[in-house]
Amino acid sequence: MAQKAGVVVFPGTNCEHDVAGALRLVGAEPIFLWHGEATVRGVDVVVLPGGFAHGDYLRPGAIARFSPVMEAVAAFAASGGPVVGICNGFQVLTEAGLLPGALQKNRTLRFMCTTVDLVVTSDRSALTAGVPAGTTLRIPVNNFDGSYVCDDRVLDELRAEERIVLRYQENPNGSVDDIAAICNAGRNVVGLMPHPERASSKLIGSDDGLVLLRALLAARIG
Repeated sequence: MAQKAGVVVFPGTNCEHDVAGALRLVGAEPIFLWHGEATVRGVDVVVLPGGFAHGDYLRPGAIARFSPVMEAVAAFAASGGPVVGICNGFQVLTEAGLLPGALQKNRTLRFMCTTVDLVVTSDRSALTAGVPAGTTLRIPVNNFDGSYVCDDRVLDELRAEERIVLRYQENPNGSVDDIAAICNAGRNVVGLMPHPERASSKLIGSDDGLVLLRALLAARIG
């Protein structure tokens, strides 16, 4: 039986169908989860896709964190359920306190749409379990507020606990320590700025994103 993958939809989300299509390619059954419903409907994994939740008013993710579905997502994460936030979804996870740090404007102060090379720096997360450290993946980025920042204490913790999941080979946005993705202490919640769903076929440049989505469905965290 295919695993059920919940894809959260906020007003302003625009990558939900891309994520659903990529999840189907790796054998999952996508289930759309409306932000106004306080349930994840018994899914096996949850993905918060990219876009502009609530128009990015105040700042990206600041309003979305109060949506009823986020209470259910937080409870799902607390029970050990795998949760991944992509781009705007990463921003929502930091605003909701499920991941540390914050995302600020790119150092260029411009919207960025390009493809980057990433290095897997930890295989101990819901998104990279079973993917050897050192693996290089080519995946697009598409954001304006994509520069990850945190204080020195958090950065020390992320490094010491091997919770930096992906790094940019060449930092495109000014993220501290070249960080492209991090996970929580339980390793079941991951946020990343690159879009794995946009690297789902070599016909569009790369299918490296499927490596991460397959790992998500097969994840055994420990």
